[in-house]
Amino acid sequence: MSLRTAERTSQASPRTAPRPSGQGHRSARGLAALRKNTTGLVVLAILAVLVVFPLGLVLLAAFSDSVPRPGNISLGGLTFSNMALLATPEALGALVNSLMVGAGSALIALVIGAFLAFVCARSDAPWRRFIFFIGMAPMFIPALVGALAWSLLSSPSAGYINILLRDLGIDAVLNIYSLPGLVFVLGIFYAPYAFLLLHSSLSMMNADLEEAATVHGAPLSTMLRTVTLPLALPALLGSAVLVFALTMENFPVAQVIGNPAGVDTLPTYIYRLMSATPAKSNQAASVAVILTLALMAVTVIQQRILNKRKFTTMTGKGNRPRRVPLHKLRWPFTVLALAYFAVSVVLPMLALLTASMQATPFVSSTAQLLEANSLSFAKLLEVLSSNDFQLALKNSILVALIAAFSGTALSFIASYVRYRTKSRTGRLIELVAMTPLAVPAIVMGIGLLWTWLLLPIPIYGTLAILAVACVAVFLPQGYRGVSASMLQMDQDLEDSAVMLGAGRTRSVLDVTLPLMRVGIMSSFLLFLMLSMRELSASIFLFTSNTRILSILVFDNFDNGQSQAAAAVSVLYCLVIGILAVIAQKVGGERKTRS
Repeated sequence: MSLRTAERTSQASPRTAPRPSGQGHRSARGLAALRKNTTGLVVLAILAVLVVFPLGLVLLAAFSDSVPRPGNISLGGLTFSNMALLATPEALGALVNSLMVGAGSALIALVIGAFLAFVCARSDAPWRRFIFFIGMAPMFIPALVGALAWSLLSSPSAGYINILLRDLGIDAVLNIYSLPGLVFVLGIFYAPYAFLLLHSSLSMMNADLEEAATVHGAPLSTMLRTVTLPLALPALLGSAVLVFALTMENFPVAQVIGNPAGVDTLPTYIYRLMSATPAKSNQAASVAVILTLALMAVTVIQQRILNKRKFTTMTGKGNRPRRVPLHKLRWPFTVLALAYFAVSVVLPMLALLTASMQATPFVSSTAQLLEANSLSFAKLLEVLSSNDFQLALKNSILVALIAAFSGTALSFIASYVRYRTKSRTGRLIELVAMTPLAVPAIVMGIGLLWTWLLLPIPIYGTLAILAVACVAVFLPQGYRGVSASMLQMDQDLEDSAVMLGAGRTRSVLDVTLPLMRVGIMSSFLLFLMLSMRELSASIFLFTSNTRILSILVFDNFDNGQSQAAAAVSVLYCLVIGILAVIAQKVGGERKTRS
């Protein structure tokens, strides 16, 4: 070889260095993909502990002859014998009752919600702004408190309404402890969910089609039937399915109203099996699986119905829905709205306040309540100064704050991975985050109980596990709220900061978070309010030192201390009202600044 040839070879050698082998190249790509997906994998692991593992334990327990024990994840031998319980008259009766409760309360809620939404959004009735408040007001009264209030109003022996009827000489008795009573209470307190969905649909509706029907000679009734109703039909059906699912899985109202009447629903049947001595945990798990499957089916139906709302028309120009003239019905419709307000808010709160202020726990006539010194604030003050209430109040606020902070943070990170990164885990994260929407809270509570008995993290018996339960149950609401806000913000704003030299983390902190502050704050407040009301998932997780306000109300009522339960309920609603006012002011200030 010549010297020149050798030089050319030595100069070319750096450019023709041997490439890594195929296995090494694949390994390098794998490490790069792992680094890109690290955050998504961490989020997925957290969601697995919150959602997947608890549901997996419930499913395994349903087909096992034992339940998880501390230090032992083995569930024993697999068996189908637990499913035999589903064929018993008690289980079948609970299933039929749940279906009837869901259908009946959905019908009542839909009628009330549709009426209030139409009057508020599309009619010329007076006091429409107050009617909007009426449509939302029952949401600030926990369903448990509403059920307790109506038990005080319509208990067959000592209900205030029945006492008044006897004093008036009217031979009639209202018995709230019945299946119709359960349907009635759930219907009036879940009507706001239908109202909000329908009000949004009716407010966004294009009035041009209605105007065209009127121009072509269609009377008002025909226009409403052939144009307005079809356009609102997806929202109507979606509202009905949503309320059906929510009321079918409701535990507190079914326990307070249905239990005295011997009316079991699937959630109360699960609670009774878990509370038996000894506990029938495997049978309870089998019932929980059936309830979850039923709710998942209903949720799928609801999503398909809501997806059909795409045909609802709305113009790009300023859309102003047509006001339907009610003529002589203007004031009667407003009076009907006020009647609903009286039934859902005024009467229940008066009943709770009266029961908490009675000098004696027993009332035989309305005249007794009008006597001197028959009512006082002594019981309220006694409860307010008691250690039980103060501890429960402190626990409730701490749990709500921890759940709100951690739930909002988790929702943001999960949403960011899904919509702002190319991580392959994004779709799976979204699926897992939305799963609790189709899982009854009481089922989630059972799964979390077993999960944290097995995991080597000692949070069982502390407030932390109650906060974990709130995050797990309400994660879909928080995730949806944050995701909606994130999708409204253009990613170019964050990318511009990165191009100007800022790191990705700093860009998120300095650009994305400030621009999303309204949506993030809304999700935080939603977590806070929902956590203050939570009972179903916490019913298996609390101890005597970690009771929250909802548990304190439930315990007092369950132990026959109606007056104490009423007093705690009044203060409970007062706390929620204060939080709602603060939330409204903070939300208003945030929107003004944005």
